[in-house]
Amino acid sequence: MTGRLGITLGDVTGVGPEVTLRALASEAAADATRYLLIGDAAWVARLNAQLGLDLPIQPFTTWDAPGRFFITDPRAEPLPAELPPGAPAAARATLAWLTEGARRSLAGELDGIVTAPVNKEAIIRTGQAFVGQTEFLSELAGAKRTAMMLLGHDDRNRWLRVVLATIHVPLRQVADQLTGAKIELAIDLGVQACRDLGLARERVAVCGLNPHAGEGGELGTEEITTIQPAVAAARARHPEVAGPFAADALFHRVFQGEFEVVVAMYHDQGLVPLKMIGFETGVNWTLGLPFIRTSPDHGTAYDIAGRGVANPSSMRAAIQLARQLARRRA
Repeated sequence: MTGRLGITLGDVTGVGPEVTLRALASEAAADATRYLLIGDAAWVARLNAQLGLDLPIQPFTTWDAPGRFFITDPRAEPLPAELPPGAPAAARATLAWLTEGARRSLAGELDGIVTAPVNKEAIIRTGQAFVGQTEFLSELAGAKRTAMMLLGHDDRNRWLRVVLATIHVPLRQVADQLTGAKIELAIDLGVQACRDLGLARERVAVCGLNPHAGEGGELGTEEITTIQPAVAAARARHPEVAGPFAADALFHRVFQGEFEVVVAMYHDQGLVPLKMIGFETGVNWTLGLPFIRTSPDHGTAYDIAGRGVANPSSMRAAIQLARQLARRRA
């Protein structure tokens, strides 16, 4: 059966629609996957013409209809043709589109979704409690055991795959919010990700929290009290798990081919090295959802939106990963 992927367009006042259309134009010949854009049809039509892409996007009626590129919008009213960056109407629309993508995925209509960037501040200003797309989709799906993996590669095709034990947490709160259960979950999902990707090994390396992984308790005790017990418990299930290691040296070892996945204790510990080597190829993959969800690893970039210069590489990588995972699941 031909694959079906949904793409939620994110904040239309950002670069999401542009990178989506450019990525689809580049990926159209890759295989016979059919795509359902979930967003505002008029915005997409204008941008399709403006960019000179001429993608044959048609209103969605049924999957029995001929064609490969469709668009649907669960909202009754179209967005205004002109909106300032971060406009409340655009922010509210992003949540409606995310909800629709999750609904169709949970119903089995889509093999998964790729989500274009949203702006958290713009959404919060509408009065909606919002932490991030990962958390929003996890709640919609009723998924209690999810984690964020970021993955990308450098120009020598050396991959870095990072699972975060904590996500959007202020740095001063990380130690208090870090638990053995969160670390074990990140490890378990990292191992499963290796299987989902079809990797030959399932070697997962765990970072320490403190400099030099705590120096035996001299620079912090979290490695002794929290991280080491979690690693030992996970190793009983997954023999190739190792750590905790000093984070400053660990990523070099990953590039030497010692590990497939790194579990980082907090956001910047894992994402700084990832974006250093794979800024244009980075993908966000939500592990543990009952459906596939990937997204480009960048934001709305209001400063360049509408200028036709946004780089679609990360969105292309997100689409490619979603297709790969969907094929393996099928």
